[in-house]
Amino acid sequence: MRITGLNHFYLRAIRCTRLNSTISRAAPKYDDDGIPTHPAWSVHDLLSSYPQPMISPRTLTRLHELSALIPPTEGTAAHAKLTREMEGLVRLVEAVKLVDTSAVQDRTSAQGVPDGKIWAEGEGIDLSMSGERDDASEGASGRALFTHSARVKDGLYIVDADKSK
Repeated sequence: MRITGLNHFYLRAIRCTRLNSTISRAAPKYDDDGIPTHPAWSVHDLLSSYPQPMISPRTLTRLHELSALIPPTEGTAAHAKLTREMEGLVRLVEAVKLVDTSAVQDRTSAQGVPDGKIWAEGEGIDLSMSGERDDASEGASGRALFTHSARVKDGLYIVDADKSK
């Protein structure tokens, strides 16, 4: 394997990881360009180092009520599977909460929320209501659309919601 700057970066990262790791693993193999041939870590491995949260049947039922869903019957395989999946999601959320974001504090707004704009700083979206549309020539707009409806009364469309289809 030829040593390049990229290989040196990966080798240094492996050494740092191995020093901080409690599990001894074989060093990952790299191709000629310094790209690992297999994943060096996984989210599953990372999350397995965090404690498993417990979701009670009462909590799971309450989540279903809040979501307007019917919960699976307690004690069934579906209930156990859903409980495991929800516990995994809670574990992921708790792991994300533990991430140290102190290094990015200088790039946050006054409320502490990172600025996620994708346009140039100081620019924004023009929210003024000019009333003019560039695509007005493409067809009818506004009240002219009423001419396409079979039933209109007092400037409103009439829709029979109880009609069977």
